[in-house]
Amino acid sequence: MKGFSSIMGLVYALGLGGALGLGVTWWATGSDFQLGALRFGPWTAWPLADPLGADRYSLARIARSGDLPLGPGEGLAFTARKDSTGRALDGACRYRLSAMLPQARWWTLTLYDRADRLVSNPSNRAGFTSSSVLRGWEGRVSVTVAPDSQPGNWLPSTPGPMSLVLRLYDSPVSTGLATEFGAGRTIAVPAVERLDCTAGGTP
Repeated sequence: MKGFSSIMGLVYALGLGGALGLGVTWWATGSDFQLGALRFGPWTAWPLADPLGADRYSLARIARSGDLPLGPGEGLAFTARKDSTGRALDGACRYRLSAMLPQARWWTLTLYDRADRLVSNPSNRAGFTSSSVLRGWEGRVSVTVAPDSQPGNWLPSTPGPMSLVLRLYDSPVSTGLATEFGAGRTIAVPAVERLDCTAGGTP
């Protein structure tokens, strides 16, 4: 009986250890895992997530998410799931991204839904490129994300959780962050300002 109890204790310990290990691995490779992440206002970037030189944790995250990150020589992607005050982005609300003048030869801004898929809307518009936006003073760009029609650069949203991804291509920022990772470097990124919400928007 004593031997049986010892075996059951060992099985329990192994099972608990396995469950904890799998749970930590699942959490560690989630889309919002912070290992290697750099935050700039509401935006998060993973400068070390190069598929050719990533560590095993980054490789696991890439495999789970299905993303194909840009290499340091190509550019860098910044993701925002919250506004500049820390509130989760909701497609039922109206947001303004102003003074967008990224340090990049070319950039894109894309809107995704809760499942990280392109937002479906009647306008068939899920993003902008640096060559397709209307520019204002000194070439600066202002983009509005909202469920109803807006003047200027408007990205149509649908109610529910969403995220914005700003990709910089051929940018000195990407190489600098990769080589100066952890050095406390900061860069200028657009604020994400929530203006108002329609009925049903997140408080």
